[in-house]
Amino acid sequence: MKNKALTLFLFTGLSVVINGQLPQEVYKSSLMSVFADIEKRYDIKLQYSENLVKDVYITYPAWRYRSDVETTLNNILLPVDMIFERTSGNVYRVSRFVYYQRPVEEGKKHLDRLISAFPDLISWEKRKDEIRRCILEQLKLDPLPVKTPLNPVYTPKRKMDGYTVENVAIETLPGVYLCGSLYRPSKGKGPFPAVLSPHGHFSAENLNEYGRYRPDQQYRCAMLARMGAVVFSYEMFAWGESRLQFSSDVHRTGLALTMQTLNSVRVLDFLTSLPYVDPSKIGVTGESGGGTQTFLLAAIDDRISVSVPVVMVSSYFYGGCPCESGLPFHSCPEHGTNNTEIAAMVSPKPMLVVSDGSDWTRNVPSIEFPYLRKVYDLYGKTANVENVHLADEGHDYGISKRLALYDFMARHLSLNINMVKDRSGKVDESKVTIESYEAQLVFGIDGKIPANAVKDPGEVWKLIASLQE
Repeated sequence: MKNKALTLFLFTGLSVVINGQLPQEVYKSSLMSVFADIEKRYDIKLQYSENLVKDVYITYPAWRYRSDVETTLNNILLPVDMIFERTSGNVYRVSRFVYYQRPVEEGKKHLDRLISAFPDLISWEKRKDEIRRCILEQLKLDPLPVKTPLNPVYTPKRKMDGYTVENVAIETLPGVYLCGSLYRPSKGKGPFPAVLSPHGHFSAENLNEYGRYRPDQQYRCAMLARMGAVVFSYEMFAWGESRLQFSSDVHRTGLALTMQTLNSVRVLDFLTSLPYVDPSKIGVTGESGGGTQTFLLAAIDDRISVSVPVVMVSSYFYGGCPCESGLPFHSCPEHGTNNTEIAAMVSPKPMLVVSDGSDWTRNVPSIEFPYLRKVYDLYGKTANVENVHLADEGHDYGISKRLALYDFMARHLSLNINMVKDRSGKVDESKVTIESYEAQLVFGIDGKIPANAVKDPGEVWKLIASLQE
């Protein structure tokens, strides 16, 4: 009888659990219904995609409500990795949380906090040293690897109108090759100013529109060469010919961020080793992900004289690719940092920030540029920082942006812009030869890479470590 009673008791208890309604079941609603309730209660409008809220449920939603709507939204959204941003009076946009982007107002608050914390030249110079050290530490480049022979591999020189081009591979680490194209003025022996030209994440089915092979990249490199600069156009890690060694998947890792930074330093080593280059006049410019490479290099290497980051400087966007934000250098030192502060580290040297109206640089004139001017004002050099904002344009390195580049580089690298003007005095790109993808390859269409080429990402990390003193 006791066993039967125990069995009955256990069965009854189990059925209560099975058939009863536990609190977490009672207080559970679909996120879409919760949104509808919040809109009604607080008289607001929420903007979101249906795919974002599909099959998402909130436990205890009503218990998360508070007297003000923004605290309520935080309580509802944070547990499901979503965020909101106020776009107008009573309209809020809801999106998925991404580690590399914050609300616009948070970016502005961060800049205000930074300029308040480091308000004078002494504290700012100390701050620069701390950020530089932090970046190198987080990228596992502290100390920088011992410089090994670059062993450049050249293809035959191609003669164009006012400039020449030859494809070059340099060995940035033993067995790790970086490919690019070297543009040089046709006339003169130098020494010439030099410009590094990394590219952004512009991929396409047509390889002629891909990476460093894009027409806009060729235009700016050729035009600068016609104006009197030596220009090296080079590619991202695990991108372009680098894929002969590493899968494109490796591009979306922290190793790509480390190697792209190290590669830029090694390009600087290469250019300054050329007898016809003036090492005191070195510029760098790139767009989007190439803009990240631009301000990172300018921040950590004092050899850069002029910086022109295009459509990338933002206080609230950190770069959507792990090759830009995949290692936590934005999290330190004290107060954290952001891409605007990193861009400012080139101060007081000349910098042109190019922004547009359709991406994360749309607020540069009102948020980021005023901060940059305050930093440059610490040196009494506000004239050295400029912003060209193209409110009606998008995320590219189009003709308007290139014209701004030509003017700025001509003024600050002593280039002759008259060499690229037509009879009416207008800058003319028509004499640039746009080459095919195949013409720009170092190792040819068959991809015959040297036998010592490293192909294991893990081996690259080991190489870096082995070369650090």
